[in-house]
Amino acid sequence: MEQAVSLFGSFDENVRLVERTFHVEIINRGSELKITGEPDDVAKGAKALNALLLLVRQGEQLNEQNVRYVLSLVTADEADKLAEMGGADCICITSKGKPVKPKTLGQKKYVESIRNNTIVIGVGPAGTGKTYLAVAMAVRAFRAKEVNRIILTRPAVEAGEKLGFLPGDLQSKVDPYLRPLYDALFDMLGAENFNKYLERGSIEVAPLAYMRGRTLDDSFIILDEAQNTTPEQMKMFLTRMGFRSHVVVTGDVTQIDLPDGKRSGLVEVTKVLKNIDDIDVVRFTGRDVVRHQLVQEIVKAYEKYEEAKKRK
Repeated sequence: MEQAVSLFGSFDENVRLVERTFHVEIINRGSELKITGEPDDVAKGAKALNALLLLVRQGEQLNEQNVRYVLSLVTADEADKLAEMGGADCICITSKGKPVKPKTLGQKKYVESIRNNTIVIGVGPAGTGKTYLAVAMAVRAFRAKEVNRIILTRPAVEAGEKLGFLPGDLQSKVDPYLRPLYDALFDMLGAENFNKYLERGSIEVAPLAYMRGRTLDDSFIILDEAQNTTPEQMKMFLTRMGFRSHVVVTGDVTQIDLPDGKRSGLVEVTKVLKNIDDIDVVRFTGRDVVRHQLVQEIVKAYEKYEEAKKRK
């Protein structure tokens, strides 16, 4: 009965989503489900329900995001890959007691890559959890005393707006650029712990320009929004790494805010470092987007538009 309640969701929303996606009708009869429709559609509907039951048995709470993800795998005839999720390991617990886990196969691959490599470059569209999961892995390593510091950095490049005229000191001017990194750390550690570690110097959030000339030992270093670095900045950043450190570089090559004619360091580094041991490049797709469903649609629409432009 508990499985049935989880599978159906409130007001049967999960089953209705399966019906709409595959154009079938699903009727509940006691402990059995009857699916009617075209044979191919019925087969896909059955696969989707079995895959959702598998998630329920693994202890996952079904919501619109993971139901849609399962349906996308079934549509692509990749439902069997769901078994690889295997009740994905919890990375860490947030300050509110919520477990942080990879939600898609792409995210699982990313987390495993961070565990197994010293430098990982995560490239993909907005909403795929690149930064959030990297921060979760950093907090996990910090709590396990694998590293002594967490260092978060990103280039201070405006997305079409100039912030130089804003009042305040240098820190006040760069804080808006670093806000997404603060948000992720607040979520993991809570405001009180975050401020305590910040005062001690165990956590550092700084613009990329502050990294020059430093050697970062025993640190978990995350470079966010790396598509806005120049090749020179990227080289400077990667050569800061010291002993017993881990580096994660994240970015979205479709959202480059550099001036026209400037090359992106992220685009270049994925080509330069692709065949070096202990360095891995993980690419996310639109299917790994875990924000609102419309974000996935927006990402797909832009991909199609860019492809059409290239063909022309």
